[in-house]
Amino acid sequence: MYALGHELAQTPSHKFDLAHMRVLLAALGHPETKFPSVLIAGTNGKGSTAATLAAILQASGLKTGLYTSPHLVRINERIRMNGQPISDDDFTALHHAVDRIAERLVAEHALPWHPSFFEMLTAMAFEHFARVKPDIVVLEVGMGGRLDATNVVEPLLSVITDISLDHQKYLGNTVREIAGEKAGIIRREGVVVTLPQSPEANDVIGNTILDLGAQGVSAVAYVPPVSPASTQYLVSSTQSESAKSIRQRYPLEVMGQQILVESPLAGRHQLRNIALAITAAVELSSRGYMQVTAQTIERGIRETHWPGRFQVMQAQAARPEIVLDIAHNPAGAWALRSTLSAAYEDRPITLVFGVMRDKAVSEVAEILFPIAEYVIVTHANNPRSATADEIRQAASRVEMDIREAADVTSALAEAQRIAGPKGLVVVTGSIYIVGEAMQALGLSI
Repeated sequence: MYALGHELAQTPSHKFDLAHMRVLLAALGHPETKFPSVLIAGTNGKGSTAATLAAILQASGLKTGLYTSPHLVRINERIRMNGQPISDDDFTALHHAVDRIAERLVAEHALPWHPSFFEMLTAMAFEHFARVKPDIVVLEVGMGGRLDATNVVEPLLSVITDISLDHQKYLGNTVREIAGEKAGIIRREGVVVTLPQSPEANDVIGNTILDLGAQGVSAVAYVPPVSPASTQYLVSSTQSESAKSIRQRYPLEVMGQQILVESPLAGRHQLRNIALAITAAVELSSRGYMQVTAQTIERGIRETHWPGRFQVMQAQAARPEIVLDIAHNPAGAWALRSTLSAAYEDRPITLVFGVMRDKAVSEVAEILFPIAEYVIVTHANNPRSATADEIRQAASRVEMDIREAADVTSALAEAQRIAGPKGLVVVTGSIYIVGEAMQALGLSI
């Protein structure tokens, strides 16, 4: 099925146009109207927020769908029901069904071209959810918001996470322009959950809320203070893979009750994502989803599973400790750097890094490379992946010895050799780099 994902990825891209997505969905019988949903957009943290909210809803006894992108290892990960990825058989059947309809629409000139990779996947996800009849579905926007294929639903809630520069080629060159695209998921007289952020983003989101007569709900009450006493890192061994869970724990008053938030999502930046998920859950509880309680919110946060986000493999014998984290833009790089500083102060770092060439490679490199003693650059098995030489050129202003590896597996082996049993290996950059490293390390998703 992973191979099928790469075949789909070769579909030619065209200008975004929701009208074409609506034509495809109409031919399918409008599956997007057959389940209630929450729609989440943002530059950073939307996946973590979606995963946390879905875990809370599932812990509340609700049959919960989750649609996210991209995937770490297998394309099936993107479409989940109660935490379980769609089966290969169901995925294949859905692909054949949606593809046949798409080809007919092209032949009849109802569509000018075949739907894109993401449009196909989104239509397949909607059709799957319509068939299995979930109580609610959490949808992560793929890119932007206003013209994203997911934005054809009428969500119960819209959620906007932190906004920064990314995908400028498609979304605009300023935070203001990008915020305008993200704010496109806000509905007239709808409800939007968000947090204060940059003045430019605040201005755009606030004006959009006013213009549409929407209700803005701030999650600020659920963001704990960032003093050392308010959160702490807990280290606990899991039952498999010799993994180490670095958790944040802090008390919080939710729905008039005191709960203990214990999240596997490490880093100060995750406090904001957790707060957004809690606020969305509380809003849903007040809008008819009475199964959501303070206790189920506590349990859902604790049971959140979102691999590849500051995931740690414990040191074993001659193998060093390994941290895997997706940091493909400057904001993500700063978040990783901050979390490493808090969790591993003064630990020598060997960095394995690879990224897509359309990202802000030089900026990310300038943030992350200086914290490492050694850097090994490599590339994923993806045509969009920057080559080692391209990364080296982009990082030319960083004065350090940068080594190259032909692939992620060899980069990981070299990094472990350099770090030794007492060092720390950090694998980061693109989600595809982290996914290939997880495969090489035998980690399950």
